[in-house]
Amino acid sequence: MSKILFTKDHEYIVVDGDIGAVGITDYAQGQLGDVVFVELPVVGRQTKPGEQAGVVESVKAASDVFAPISGEVVEVNPALEENPALVNEDAQGKGWFYKVKIADPAELEKLLDEAAYKALLDSQA
Repeated sequence: MSKILFTKDHEYIVVDGDIGAVGITDYAQGQLGDVVFVELPVVGRQTKPGEQAGVVESVKAASDVFAPISGEVVEVNPALEENPALVNEDAQGKGWFYKVKIADPAELEKLLDEAAYKALLDSQA
């Protein structure tokens, strides 16, 4: 069974076993506006929490995408290179950026669950 966790910087990770799919949240894509370009990490790259793992550009701004956890990038979403607007259409589904093999499952405990992330958004409103 998969579970979704969030960072305070508005990235998410959907954890399924020892693999996590990473992207930006629906809230983040809404703040960015129309996404026109996505830079994805290379497969095989090692990530660390809080480290830049990609870039998303919109008509408004460019923003770094930070890694939520340590691990090895095992797959990137090729559909985003052809259609970056998938991030706007389905940020937390088809708009995922990359998949990572989780190096340290204990790092997941430092991330926010859905209730804590919602509380964060409510506090920023």
